[in-house]
Amino acid sequence: MQLIPAIDLLGDFAVRLEQGDYDRVLFRQPIEEFMARIVATSPELIHLVDLEGARDGALRTDVVRRCAEVAASCALQVSGGIRTVDAARSALEAGASRVLVGTAVWSDPGALDEFASALGERLVVAIDVRDGMLAVRGWLASSGLSVADALERCAAAGVRRLHVTAIERDGTMRGPDLALYQQVCASGIAVVAAGGVRDDADVEALARVGCEGAVMGVGYLARLGLALDPGE
Repeated sequence: MQLIPAIDLLGDFAVRLEQGDYDRVLFRQPIEEFMARIVATSPELIHLVDLEGARDGALRTDVVRRCAEVAASCALQVSGGIRTVDAARSALEAGASRVLVGTAVWSDPGALDEFASALGERLVVAIDVRDGMLAVRGWLASSGLSVADALERCAAAGVRRLHVTAIERDGTMRGPDLALYQQVCASGIAVVAAGGVRDDADVEALARVGCEGAVMGVGYLARLGLALDPGE
């Protein structure tokens, strides 16, 4: 079971948002400074989200490159505004080990097959869930798809890994939505869980329902002794 720290990027800062709301910033610190603190804990993998890219539809590969330079031996899972296979490849060339794609694969009926065929193991498909439905475009819109619909499409396309976020739990320290993760793990596709993960007990609970990894954001700040404060 892999514990994966999350770094969300907005402007030149690493931030934490509550429930994905861009107006509810819980924490802010310069990117390189925060990256260095995370890297010092020696994680195998860091989950990097360009919030601007997710909102505006274009991943900032220059920011990915900056983070990769600081990350050194830590692998990066990168997301936020990756809308084409070429954009995904650019992220990989900038230093990502694998890319997370959500909006693009749910907006076009043929896109999921295209991404899965082109990227294979380096593709992670995002299933971001609010009220049982998939959210897209930085969680600002609904795709109209249910979780069951998304899982069926992923299985048919041969997707090998899912990144599943319970949006209502994100940044809340309320614990993970175990019923959701039990549902997606039953698909047989590898699952990384995100949203509300607080501590080792939550990570162990996710392992029991079948997840291969857990992303920790606010909980990881607590491990580092960092306060939830906008820091302005």
